[in-house]
Amino acid sequence: MTHPEHPVTPSTGELALEDRASLRRVAGLSTELTDVTEVEYRQLRLERVVLVGVWTEGSAADADASLAELAALAETAGSEVLEGLIQRRDKPDPSTYIGSGKAVELREVVLATGADTVICDGELSPAQLNSLEKVVKVKVIDRTALILDIFAQHATSREGKAQVSLAQMEYMLPRLRGWGESMSRQAGGRAGGAGGGVGTRGPGETKIETDRRRIRERMAKLRREIRDMKKIRDTQRSRRLTSDAASVAIVGYTNAGKSSLLNALTGAGVLVENALFATLEPTTRRGEFDDGRPFVLTDTVGFVRHLPTQLVEAFRSTLEEVVDADLLVHVVDGSDDHPLAQINAVRQVVNDVIVEYDITPPPELLVVNKIDAATDLGLAALRRALPEAVFVSAHTGEGLDRLRARMAEMIPPTDATVDVTIPYDRGDLVARVHADGRVDATEHTADGTRIKARVPMALAASLGEFATF
Repeated sequence: MTHPEHPVTPSTGELALEDRASLRRVAGLSTELTDVTEVEYRQLRLERVVLVGVWTEGSAADADASLAELAALAETAGSEVLEGLIQRRDKPDPSTYIGSGKAVELREVVLATGADTVICDGELSPAQLNSLEKVVKVKVIDRTALILDIFAQHATSREGKAQVSLAQMEYMLPRLRGWGESMSRQAGGRAGGAGGGVGTRGPGETKIETDRRRIRERMAKLRREIRDMKKIRDTQRSRRLTSDAASVAIVGYTNAGKSSLLNALTGAGVLVENALFATLEPTTRRGEFDDGRPFVLTDTVGFVRHLPTQLVEAFRSTLEEVVDADLLVHVVDGSDDHPLAQINAVRQVVNDVIVEYDITPPPELLVVNKIDAATDLGLAALRRALPEAVFVSAHTGEGLDRLRARMAEMIPPTDATVDVTIPYDRGDLVARVHADGRVDATEHTADGTRIKARVPMALAASLGEFATF
């Protein structure tokens, strides 16, 4: 869909000239500190950043929302956002992302604001990063590097840190930049042949090649470590899967309130923070439905539009929780300006995982959270767009009883409560009840062994004739 102010000519697809030529400033993104002296600012050591995006499709509101999200990501990483700029193009410039003329204008903005970093709203090629840096003369990073940086700051477990390190190295490897002939060589020419012997002569290995080799060696070591840690996690997961508790995975956009909902449903004390990607480790807690059935609830890492492929690859632990779930509780931030776009972004990642693992997708329960912070108009629009969703506030507790009931409905019981008196000559059935069920009480009577237990549905059916009335 195109914005009426920015028409696209249907016949040629060419953009309006004023859009193509303009480097539009987005209002309201600046988080510049006020009334701070130079000394105080130096102590803060915040990176001062200018954001730049290329708007290729969608409406002006979509482009602004994408840059606003980039601003939130930059602030989460500890940066101070000074300016947000959007360049209207039919596609990013293959050389400098925004075009050479606009790159010069961006340099002027950087000089005027005193910025030390430019963050681009997309994934740039190594050549684009290099070319843009040469023009603006400050550090240039892209959206992927920014998200990787946030993950590196927030990872706490040994496995999480290893996964982030691996993802960063995969991103960094093709982006190592050399400085041509001025780079030192380890060995080569006559120096290499002075006493090194056969096989050591030649041009030698440049510094950049050494760095690449070291990174590849470190990546191989990290992959081995992650593989070993995965075995331990698989054991823990298989133990959970063989238990009688239903498995529920909470998925959703970053900062949608997943951890708050986990706490509200299970009484857990999981970290809740109003920040993007506050949760990186899968957190599992037990809860009970109103009928007494236990369930296991797992809080997963939040998704975001254009989640870097390196992170999707690295954070297998979170994605495997989605694969094993009996139910996906998809949490949506009801107070967000673009909740439907968030839903689509999350479903895209989940669908990619399901296709890769070739499994039947688990049922999805949409939960619109933060209704206490949403406007009446926004909630009315969401109720029309998402008639099957449950509307809750993890903060106030509103709607949580309805959510529990819907979760219980969508996970049919796999076992049943029985009260049976099994004749003494059917010791095999008594053994099966003890092996496959959860025995609550046992009593020896004149007619046989009376057992009260929860057992699988199939066993409950075969015990029907021994029911105690």
